[in-house]
Amino acid sequence: MNNRESLYIYYTVFRRRLFYPLISVLVALSICLSSALPSQAFDWVPLIFQGVQALQLSNMSDRQEVEIGKQINQQLLDSDVRLYRDANINRYVQQIGQRLVANSDRPNLPFTFQVVDDDKINAFATLGGFVYLNTGLIETAENEAELASVIAHEIGHIGGRHLVKQMRQKALDAGLLTAAGLDRNRAIQIGYQLARNLPGSRNHEFDADKRGLRTLTRSGYNQTAMVSFMQKLVKKGSVPTFLSTHPATGDRINIIKKAINTQPSNGNDGLDNSTYKTNIQALLRS
Repeated sequence: MNNRESLYIYYTVFRRRLFYPLISVLVALSICLSSALPSQAFDWVPLIFQGVQALQLSNMSDRQEVEIGKQINQQLLDSDVRLYRDANINRYVQQIGQRLVANSDRPNLPFTFQVVDDDKINAFATLGGFVYLNTGLIETAENEAELASVIAHEIGHIGGRHLVKQMRQKALDAGLLTAAGLDRNRAIQIGYQLARNLPGSRNHEFDADKRGLRTLTRSGYNQTAMVSFMQKLVKKGSVPTFLSTHPATGDRINIIKKAINTQPSNGNDGLDNSTYKTNIQALLRS
């Protein structure tokens, strides 16, 4: 018997020894899944798959988040979100935003700040560092620190990956998660719907306030601007969408005040009202 024949016989025997135990395991597994309690076996499998996919969403890379954010942004711009094109206003908002990003929880994320041509007092954020500020909100703020407080809050949502978590929960609720993963187009559509509907979450809003206040403080802005802006809007009697979700705005104000008292800061930037009006002069003229 030559070496080639010996190797062939060895391989055949080895394959058979491996094959039969494998078949036994598969048969035993099929019997377990199909016997006695078939309903329980059927219910556990999708739950396991959903748990795996939920973990994948929660561990989405920065690159994936930015790419999906870009596509959500394009859907928003293709729908009813119209950008305000004045270069000076956009440059000013970008400067404030990037100053805050440098002191945020995700300073390496490529944030994009966009001004929306809308008189409503509103702001929101999507995946991958995309932040939107209505012209109505910019006009309502009395100084740069107040505007910065809103931007810092939206950055806080991105820092906490709140929209990613909401997407995961919505996909689970709708039964869209499979072992193969959440379809990319569906993920984009869910993100778009969440951005437009601005659903509230008590824990997420508190967390964005906490993160936003920390970012505002690190950036040297006056801490009380976050409180003064919220109070101003409450006194108007018409709380904007981004503040109207639970928890109640009054509760948020009280918690922010306590946080300021426990972590005082000497930062006093952004309180010059006249300088702010000069910086947004193009918007006030339009």
